[in-house]
Amino acid sequence: MGVGHGAGAGFALILVLFILLVIIGTAYVGY
Repeated sequence: MGVGHGAGAGFALILVLFILLVIIGTAYVGY
């Protein structure tokens, strides 16, 4: 959206996916 369109948006998407992966991984190992 404006400034965040382009590489910034791609980086944000990867960052969100990475965080979700870490959370799911932690929950799986903790369980």
